[in-house]
Parts: sequence; C-alpha cells; structure tokens
Amino acid sequence: MKRPEKRYYFDMIEFNEEKQGKRISDLRKKEEENLVQILSQKYGLTYLDLSVTSINRDALRILSEKKAREAQAVVFDITNKKINVAIRSPNSLRTREIIDELKQKGYAPTLFMVSSQSLESAWERYKDLTYSLETKAGSLDISGEEIARVVNTVKSVEDVKKMVHNILALKKGGQVSKILEIIIAGALATKASDIHLEPEEGYTRLRYRLDGVLIDITDFNNEIYRLVLSRIKLIASMKINIKNIAQDGRFTIKVEENNIEVRASAIPGAYNESIVLRILNPKSISVPLEELGIHPRLLAVLEYEIKKPNGMILTTGPTGSGKTTTLYAFLKKVHSSEIKIITIENPIEYHLPGIVQTQTDSKKGYTFLEGLRSALRQDPDVIMVGEIRDAETAEIAVNAALTGHLVFSTLHTNNAAGSFPRLIDLGVNPKVITSAIGVSMAQRLVRKLCGNCKKEMELTGAQKQTVEMILGSISDKSYLAGLNTKTVWEHEGCQECNFTGYKGRIGVYEAIRTDESIEDIVRNNPSEREIKKAAQGQNILSIRQDGIIKVLQGTTSLSELRRVVDLEYE
Repeated sequence: MKRPEKRYYFDMIEFNEEKQGKRISDLRKKEEENLVQILSQKYGLTYLDLSVTSINRDALRILSEKKAREAQAVVFDITNKKINVAIRSPNSLRTREIIDELKQKGYAPTLFMVSSQSLESAWERYKDLTYSLETKAGSLDISGEEIARVVNTVKSVEDVKKMVHNILALKKGGQVSKILEIIIAGALATKASDIHLEPEEGYTRLRYRLDGVLIDITDFNNEIYRLVLSRIKLIASMKINIKNIAQDGRFTIKVEENNIEVRASAIPGAYNESIVLRILNPKSISVPLEELGIHPRLLAVLEYEIKKPNGMILTTGPTGSGKTTTLYAFLKKVHSSEIKIITIENPIEYHLPGIVQTQTDSKKGYTFLEGLRSALRQDPDVIMVGEIRDAETAEIAVNAALTGHLVFSTLHTNNAAGSFPRLIDLGVNPKVITSAIGVSMAQRLVRKLCGNCKKEMELTGAQKQTVEMILGSISDKSYLAGLNTKTVWEHEGCQECNFTGYKGRIGVYEAIRTDESIEDIVRNNPSEREIKKAAQGQNILSIRQDGIIKVLQGTTSLSELRRVVDLEYE
C-alpha cells in the first residue's frame, strides 16, 4: 500500500517578493522616523513628518530646489517674514550656511527636524511649481532665479515667439499659466511697456509695445486665449463672468527684490474681450533729470525753478509721453532730509525712500482732490499731484503753490502754451495763474537710433526743406554751434534692436517761463498761439526745434521725430 505524500506547512505559503520588499521599506522608514524623533529631542528641535504636513507654495519658492537639496532643507511655511524650515541635520555645514543666508535676507526661521523621506516628499512638490503662481488676489510672484533664466534666454521677440510655441506644443497641464508667464517674462526681458492681446475671428494676436511702437509677437488659438483671459482677470481682481462692460484691474509681479505693478484693462470686442497689460517697471522710470534728454539751457531753467521754496512746475503731453518719469526726476533732485515731500499718485509707479507716497482709489472716494486736501494738512514742503483733472484740484494746487509749497503736476494738453488756457477753462483765476506757475513744459518721447546699425545719409529734397525751415525758426543761432546740418542719421535694423533700428527712448521738450510778457497776456484769456508769440523772447527751443537738433546729432531719425511731432505747423 502506497504511503500518502507528506506535505509540509511551508509548502502552502505563497512568497510575495514585492509585498515583502514594501514591508521591509516601511519598517526602515518607521525606524528612521523613530530615530529622527529621538535626535530631535537631543538637539532641542521639534520633530515633523512632512508627508502629512501642509506645504505652502509661497514658502517653497524661497529656496530653489537645487539649494534645498544641497542644504538638505526645505522652507514649508511662511507668515510675513517668519518661516518654518525643515532640516535633516542641524550639524550640516551647508544647512547652517543656508539658514544664515535666509536670516541675512530678513527672514526669521524656526527649525524643525525631519527624516530624509520627509524631505523627499517635500521636494516632490517643486514639480507643482511653474515660473509663477498666484499668491493672493492681485499678486503674481515670479521667482528671481526663474525670471533670470528667462531673461537670459530671451534676446529678441523671436525668442518669445519660440517659447510660446514650444509650450503650446507640449499640451500638458499648467499650459495656460506657463503661456502667461512667458508672455510677461518676455515683456520684461525685451523691456516692453505694454502687452496687447487682441482676439480676431479665428485667432488671438499678441503684441508688445517696444519703445512706444507696437510689434507683432505671435498668434495663438482663441480657446487658449479664453483660458489666458480668465487667468488674467482672476489675478487682476476682475469679474470673470462679466464680459459686456470694460473692466480695470491690477496685480504685482515680484522679481527678486523688485515689485513691478501691472495695470490690466479689458474691453468688450467683436470676438472676445481685448486685454492690455501695462507694465510699470521701477527701473524704467528711475531716470536722473540730467539723463532725460533735456537741452542744457532748459535744464538750467528747470534746476533754477525747482530750487525755489514755492511755485508750480507743470509737465504736459499725451499719455505715455514720459511725464511721470520727469516728475520723479524732479522729486529726486529736490529730496533731502530737511524737507517733507508728499505725492498723490495713481498708481505709485516707483517707491522713493524718505518720501510720503499715497495712492488714489476712486472706488473708495479717495481722489486726487481728497488726497491733495489731506496732504496739505500734513504741512509738506513739496507736493506732487499725479494729474490735475478737475476744477477743484486745479484751484487747490494753484493755491498751494501760492502759499509756500513747491508743486509738481501734470496736465493733458498738447503743448506748453496750452497749460494756461486749460487752467482758465478749469475755472482758475487768470490773475493768480501766472503768480503760481514758474514754468510749463511739454514733452514727447522719441525712439533712439540703435548705435550698432544706424547709418548717416545726406539731406536732400523734402527732408532738407523741412530741416532748413525749422532751423531757420531758431532765433538764437548759438543752439546750432558744432552741428552738421548737411546730413542726418537713419535706422537700418539688427539683432541688437530686434531689427527695428531703434533702442531705447529719449524726450524732446519745450517750455514757457512765466515772465512779464506772459503775465500780461494771460489776464486776457489768450489763445495758445498768442501765448507762443509772447514767449518767443525767452529763446527756449520748441519741441520740433529740440527734435531737429537731436536728429542732426544722430540721436533719433527724422522719420521717428515726424511720427510724434508735427514738423510742418507749430
């Protein structure tokens, strides 16, 4: 009789290598966590498990992923300047260096001890980050390292176009945010002042305003634009569901230590809302008075006027003519610790240390008028009013200039002579206007010729006639000393100037001082032409005369000057 086969118990056990491996890994993780808990008590730090801890993305960006991995650390929470930092070992030299670096930047770190597995789980969160993220309503934070990378990559508008196309080709999540980031970063890299997104029937056009002129960048489909539009409206605090009325908003881009404000404007269109983003970069507006392009003779007049303890200096010109930049240059020139300066602006485009700056908000009833009234209660020596828009603001500003204050402000008129009729139209008494205003100036911005590709050419035909006519109108011929009146310079285009022929901008100016002849005529409610005639004896260049001199000097071209200034009639 055959004996039954013996079966042992272990024959019936199925060995699952994957499960066993996971169990061993879990045991090792648990052992490491237990060890870290013990070590944390030794070092007097709080133990933490980051795998079950909420990680603040704003905090995560304080350290780049590369630095975080090198230092075996991660910043996982932030409140104002107080940050929570998880570290692997307090004895690590690199960790201590990073903590010291954070302290030098003004952060107050609280240290937590974590395991290597905790750090790995936190570092994985870096994959969720793009170049930027919405940190709060109205704020778009771009990391300094990422924007530096984009700026170093973008050398021309063609680079921006390639980057947008590359993102569109990926078709991955986060595409919309990255498109917007590249558009904004590209504008910063190319020093664009505006971003224009204009939907057409089958596509949306992207354009940058470079040195005052719109340049086509690229097109993309309207479906992507609808998502980009929603994203812009969200961060600019606009109402996403309202599409049939115009809306305005703003948000801030933080690039390293600089806050760059972006003003957003949306208006209804035939196919969708059109968006314009105006970039207010502090670096572009912080220009010394001596570098604005003001002729030395006019500069001497302005420097004399701003040294006075009272009076008013007005700058005039259309939107985008550089008036605010000129006002800031005045402020920096007069600023000292001995005087109090208050500005009323919308928006505050450049923060000046030692100056009280206040921003109007019409929705809350804080207008230029209310701001000016409030400023006068604080006994300032110098006041800057961003814009005189109405009769009451004009009257109070003029009275302030008459009562011991130096006032800087702007008006929307076409020329310097237009300031006087404009103030009279606003109801200001003509008898006090000339007592208040020291000088009224007008300005425009022209593009500067690219020094790498500009070329000299002989003046002929209609161009020669135009130049000779304007030069002939300059009564003081000493302005023409050393000028070559036979040739001008024109643009050609190269890679350095994005093939536009121009790089950067400079102002062309005119001014009228309030002297006896101006005082006599203003009392009779004169026209602009009558004021210009009365000011001829001052021997200050008109805008077109100043422009022609810059053309002959090779600073700009005749065609560019003609684009912004009427050269035929004065």
